Amino acid sequence: MIVRSLDEVNDTERDIRHGNWRSRRVVLAKEGVGFSFHETVLYAGTETTMWYANHIELVHCIEGEAELTNEETGEKHIITPGTLYLLNGHEKHTVRPKTDFRVLCVFNPPVTGREVHDENGVYPLIVEEPADQESPVA
Repeated sequence: MIVRSLDEVNDTERDIRHGNWRSRRVVLAKEGVGFSFHETVLYAGTETTMWYANHIELVHCIEGEAELTNEETGEKHIITPGTLYLLNGHEKHTVRPKTDFRVLCVFNPPVTGREVHDENGVYPLIVEEPADQESPVA
């Protein structure tokens, strides 16, 4: 069993900050559970284009508001608390937060925490073997 708080993730290698967002990776590939789980905040007034060509991502909004654009179809959606979107077709998409936009994200396959978006917004597929029973706080 793993028990981990966001406070324990703050300011560790699991706390990834970028100009447009901050992502706290609570569960990663090394936990060996088949998915990763993150709490991410995209900052108001920014624009981030992503394309998870190697991953399926589910995003559930818990705070804020953003416009989501499917870059393949041009379709736009307003995402508010209680709304989720699933990128089950590896859709290239753009998120434009109107306010700070806090979401819970699940990735399959799981990310390692070392991925960085490339020039196309893609995370590379990095495969990592699960660690043997890691301590609850890593």
